Amino acid sequence: MHIIFYVLMFCLCLETETLADDTPLPYASNLFQGNFSQEQLHASGKDSTPIVPGDRVVLRLWGGNITVDTTLTVAPNGALDIPQIGSIPVAGLGHDTLIETLRSKLSANGHADTNIYVAPLDAQLVTVFVTGAVVKPGRYTGMPGDTLLHFLDKAGGIAPGRGSYRDIRLMRAGKQILVLDLYPFARKGEQPNVRIQEGDTLVVGNKGPTVTATGAVHTPARFEFPKGNATGNALMDLAGPQPRASHIALSGTRGGAPYSTYLPLKELANLKLEDGDQVQFIADAPANTMIIGVQGAVRGATRFPVRRGARLQEVENFIAVEPGQANLEAMYIKRKSVAAQQKKAIAESLRRLEQSAMTASSDSMDEASIRAKEAEMISKFVERAKAVEPEGIVVLDGGPYQADLTLEEGDIIVIPAKSDVVLVSGEVMSPKAMLWRKEKDVTDYIADAGGYTNRADKGHVLVLHQNGAVTQGGSNILPGDHIMILPTVESKSMQSIKDISQVIMQVVVSARLLLGMPSL
Repeated sequence: MHIIFYVLMFCLCLETETLADDTPLPYASNLFQGNFSQEQLHASGKDSTPIVPGDRVVLRLWGGNITVDTTLTVAPNGALDIPQIGSIPVAGLGHDTLIETLRSKLSANGHADTNIYVAPLDAQLVTVFVTGAVVKPGRYTGMPGDTLLHFLDKAGGIAPGRGSYRDIRLMRAGKQILVLDLYPFARKGEQPNVRIQEGDTLVVGNKGPTVTATGAVHTPARFEFPKGNATGNALMDLAGPQPRASHIALSGTRGGAPYSTYLPLKELANLKLEDGDQVQFIADAPANTMIIGVQGAVRGATRFPVRRGARLQEVENFIAVEPGQANLEAMYIKRKSVAAQQKKAIAESLRRLEQSAMTASSDSMDEASIRAKEAEMISKFVERAKAVEPEGIVVLDGGPYQADLTLEEGDIIVIPAKSDVVLVSGEVMSPKAMLWRKEKDVTDYIADAGGYTNRADKGHVLVLHQNGAVTQGGSNILPGDHIMILPTVESKSMQSIKDISQVIMQVVVSARLLLGMPSL
């Protein structure tokens, strides 16, 4: 019983998508294919550097009744405010075309004979250090107007498997200028408005928590999240589930152990994800599958889909169990429909109990007072009993390999862990867990627990076995059994005694717990 969750789904021939053979690439990794690092700007000769707000230019004008000798800065609106001439929009122009633009402006203003000298003040090359989790850390040159992507691309891009796409720091003189997150650019083309300076350093941090999305999504990839922000809702926003996606299969690690689950897509939104999780978006046909749970000494999947009408023997060999710890012979089923029937039966017994308590007649004032007090105690007992939730245990007579049955939606297959102890509780002097001995019977264990209390009903000693079965007394005590001694019910009404005893027995069998006795 060691085949993992995805093999289970394959063997059951479910209508789901399987994980791709190759792990998806990190989201935004396609940015670094050499396109941003191509040299387009030069410090000498014709310079086609696009002018951007913040650029500085040296401007000299003489002749034609105009004299200007100054350094100008391109305004945030992309214009140069030239003395004696006015404002000229220049953003987006290359430095090599700026002089022609100025000449046209001067000619239009009647100063065609004016001499012009214009040169970019920031056109010299700058050196930027790129370090951290990049493919080729080093020192790279570029223009002040080059983007941060230009220098990252020159360094070979983010280092696969260890570099962060969301934690890239621009350092200047030992101070952090900004933190670059590449996701807004990859998704919407947004990037920071920053100008590189000589000696700046780009530091790529280590990869943050990563979750992989595959299957029925528009963007299969490995997505990186800021620490603490890896949620199902954030993953869906990035990956974009396809309309046909109806469920997710999540696998990862929780508490150092393998973890898997299968959920409807709508339950993913509020789910907290962990680093290394893999989420497969699946298009399941609901009419053809149902969800089965597993509890106990198991590892891996705790919920998984099976075809409707599947039988226990079809799936039990695909459940991943804890090697050497699982008691496979004690396997049993928890079933919702059985739990509902048990709940209904308890409710009917409680109704009869309340009716008999409230309608009991009295022959004297003293007896009437006793009856009233009994009714009050019974009412409190009924309230506690109503809160009990039966487990709906289905015992597999003959063991799991002989007792085959058709599974139902929501069934939980329980595989108890092996145990070396026997628990004794209820009406004994010293309830305790004791080491199992083959030669001991019920009487021996009760004696080791200090014997019966004066409230014990010695005729109602139940043994709750690991496989869900409940027997009365007997000498065949097995490791992991729970011996429970029921209390004696005392009342003036024989019907109340019968009804209370019945409820106590029903609760023990259906919920495996002993209700406190009312003090009648």
